[in-house]
Amino acid sequence: MGNIGKNKYYLYATEFFAGMSVMAVELGASRLLAPYFSSSQIVWTIIIGTIMIAMALGNIWGGRSADKDPDPDRLYMRLIIAALWIAAIPLAGKYIILGISAVLVLTVNNNFLILAGFVACMVIFVFPLFLLGTVTPSLVKYTVDSLDDSGKTVGTLGAFNTIGSIIGTFLPTFVTIPAVGTSITFLIFSGILLVLGVVYFIGRKGKKRACALAAALFILFGIFGHSGSFAFWETDLLYEGESIYNYLQVKESEESVILSTNVLFGVQSIMMKDDSLTGMYYDYALAAPLMAGAGEKEDAKLLVLGMGTGTYAGQCMRYFRNMEIEGVEIDRKITDLAGEYFNLPDTVKVTTYDGRAYLQAVDTKYDVIMVDAYQDITIPFQMSSVEFFTMVREHLKDGGVMVVNMNMHSEEEGNINDYLSDTIASVFDYVYTAKVRGTTNRELFATQNGDVLAAFAENAGKLEDGELAAMMERVGGALVPYEKGEYLLTDDKAPVELLGMSVIDSLIQNEIGYYKGIFREEGIEGLLNAM
Repeated sequence: MGNIGKNKYYLYATEFFAGMSVMAVELGASRLLAPYFSSSQIVWTIIIGTIMIAMALGNIWGGRSADKDPDPDRLYMRLIIAALWIAAIPLAGKYIILGISAVLVLTVNNNFLILAGFVACMVIFVFPLFLLGTVTPSLVKYTVDSLDDSGKTVGTLGAFNTIGSIIGTFLPTFVTIPAVGTSITFLIFSGILLVLGVVYFIGRKGKKRACALAAALFILFGIFGHSGSFAFWETDLLYEGESIYNYLQVKESEESVILSTNVLFGVQSIMMKDDSLTGMYYDYALAAPLMAGAGEKEDAKLLVLGMGTGTYAGQCMRYFRNMEIEGVEIDRKITDLAGEYFNLPDTVKVTTYDGRAYLQAVDTKYDVIMVDAYQDITIPFQMSSVEFFTMVREHLKDGGVMVVNMNMHSEEEGNINDYLSDTIASVFDYVYTAKVRGTTNRELFATQNGDVLAAFAENAGKLEDGELAAMMERVGGALVPYEKGEYLLTDDKAPVELLGMSVIDSLIQNEIGYYKGIFREEGIEGLLNAM
């Protein structure tokens, strides 16, 4: 064994950086999967569970291997292999995810997102984390000289691992991912592991060819995999990047500019270049100011929880010019994009904060509160409960209206919209819903004002803008009173992500049903011909 293999400080450093890299890879995994499977608690559960499986197996195998052949060369070669695998993730990971999704969507009928996320995690992350799981038991074998100091040595190793894990938790989230993106973050921490292995072998004056090959592969992975592009099939993006909270892309067409935080599902914000209506749920939500009589007031106030890039705020500014508008958006980067690409004026106050926490911090009352914080299955449970909607009600003026966009309609009894609607109806006396034509969205209006429909009809009849008047006539025809059921979401119990996952699964299966039939009858050749 060379001198470097006997140097306890180098072994402690190995433990430190291995612990750091495990956490960095875990956080990177969440960002790699989020654009395809969301960043819900379900996805986090899959990631954490998969990593724990890999680490446990690595601990067992690493301990047995170290007892059988206590040679540090084997450990540091495993570190190099793990480093190269992690460095390859930015290059290959997104293709693996899409390949797995394509196979599973044609072969499974239930829990597609859960299965696809789990299989993707297993394929991409289990092997390198299994190798990193061998570090601690191997280092215990190399550092314990006698039973007299075994407790102290193992404790020191554990401390170095824990401190590294702490730093590996904060550094990617607050520094590397926002600054340079997920791909570069993987490369940074894989590079650290590679350096640990190469420096060891340089000190040992061995495996020069292997080290040179590893360095060359790392450089190749860095060159071809450093791009932060998740939507690699898109060629016309105005912007693609990441923030602390989201993957973000801005795309432009002849008619509009669109923000999406997910490459496979949904539009989070849209700006029509000709200032026309969007054709989406935002148009239906314009009924809320009319219900509240905001157009007739000189001091009308609107609060948007989940401001995005300001689609709804911009519409209200255009049609209700006397409204004072403010928004709450948890992601500051989205607010920056709103000014850069979506023409949101600086005069609109946008606070970077959680929507519920903002309501707790202010005592202002509003004529209209728009709740638009739900993105596919990423529904913040704290903004879906009885306690939250009670807080919203308390921040409405007399006659004020809350409007909520529910984006996952399902005919199945006990679906996420049933839960949200029943919960809201337990807080507000009058609740009305309107199905958004041509979408899975349903717009919900809640108030304590029993004359809200009469106010809406009266104010809609005064509209001078023909396009808006026609839209409000459509909304009026779609509005139906909501009959409260028994489903309830509370701060203590709000399984919104499981409910949302069920709806997404159903939507996927409905959309893909035609192609699954061709695949079953004609195989892959028939499927390719149909596509």
